[in-house]
Amino acid sequence: MKLKGLIFGVMMMSSGFLRAQNNDQILNYISNYKSLAISEMQRSGIPASIILAQGIHETEAGTSELVLHSNNHFGIKCKSTWTGQTVFHDDDARGECFRSYATAEESYRDHSDFLTGSPRYASLFKLNPEDYESWAYGLKKAGYATNTRYPQILIKLIQDYDLERYTLIAMGKLHPDEPVAVNPVTAENPRKTLEGFTDSAGTMQPLVNTIYPDGPFSINSARVIFAKAGISLLSLSNQYDVPLSRLLDFNDMSQEDILANDQLIFLQRKRKTGMNPVHIVRSGESLYSICQSEGIRYESLLELNRMSPGEEPAAGEKIFLQYAATSRPALKNLGYKKPAIPAS
Repeated sequence: MKLKGLIFGVMMMSSGFLRAQNNDQILNYISNYKSLAISEMQRSGIPASIILAQGIHETEAGTSELVLHSNNHFGIKCKSTWTGQTVFHDDDARGECFRSYATAEESYRDHSDFLTGSPRYASLFKLNPEDYESWAYGLKKAGYATNTRYPQILIKLIQDYDLERYTLIAMGKLHPDEPVAVNPVTAENPRKTLEGFTDSAGTMQPLVNTIYPDGPFSINSARVIFAKAGISLLSLSNQYDVPLSRLLDFNDMSQEDILANDQLIFLQRKRKTGMNPVHIVRSGESLYSICQSEGIRYESLLELNRMSPGEEPAAGEKIFLQYAATSRPALKNLGYKKPAIPAS
C-alpha cells in the first residue's frame, strides 16, 4: 500500500462532507473539460455528451475529494490490472482503492481505454453516438455504477446543459461557435426565482435564489411547476388536469387554499429517494422546502433522517436523500407545526 494512498484514506475517512453541485460549478466544469471530451470521442467513439455527464456527476462538478486528490474524474477503481498510483476512498465499502492520475488528461484517456478495452461494454459501441439515452442505460446495465438512478442522472445533465452539442461538434455536425441551445435551467429566457418562504412564526426566510422555467419541468424525474403566490390549487388542478385531491397528496398538503408564497407544485408523485445523496441545510430552509426542492416525499425524508413530523433540521446539517442516516440531525429550536399549505 503506497504512502500517498494511506494518507488520502485517512483524510477521506475524517471528512464526511459532500458538496453539492451548483450551476456555476457545472458550467465551469464543462468549460474546462469540453475539449477533452470532444478529443476523446474522436479517439474512442464514446459520445462526448456521456463523457462530460459522467465527469460532472462522478466529481460533483470538479469539487469532490476524490478528484481533488487524484484527478480521477470517472470514479474508476483500481481493478487487478491497474499498476499506476492509487488512493483510498469510501464508496460502496470503506477504504476502496481508486486509480490516481497526474493530470485530468490521463484520467479522460484512461476512462476511454477502460470502456473500449472491456468486453462488457462492447455492446455500447454498436449504438448511435447521438443516442445518449441508450448509452446512459447501457452503462448502468453493464455495471458501471451501482446507483439505480445513474442513467436518469446522466440524461438530465445532458439535457439541462445541452451536452449533446459536444457530441455533434466531435462528429463534425455542428460548428463550435454555434450558440448553445436554450434549456430550462441555464438559458436567459423568461425565468422565475424562489426568494424565500414563511416560517412558523410568519417571518419570511430567504433562500439562495434558484432559477425555474415557465411551465412544467422536472425535478428528480417528477413533473413540477413554479407557482406564484395568490393562485389557488383548484385553478392549477383545472389547468393541468390533475384532480385536486391528488395535487394535495403530491405536495404533502392537507387542504385546498390560496398559495401564500411562491412555491414549487408537483403535478405527479414525488420520489422516495433523491437524485443527490445528501442536502446541506441552508439558513431558513425547512424540511418541507427541502422535500419540494429535491423532489422527495415528506414522509420519506422523515424516515431516511430518523425525524418526526414537526422537527426541523438546523442550518449546516446533512439531510440524507438516498440512504438512511445513522442518527437524527441536530434540530433547530422552533415550535414548528406543519401548516395546511406548507410554504416552500
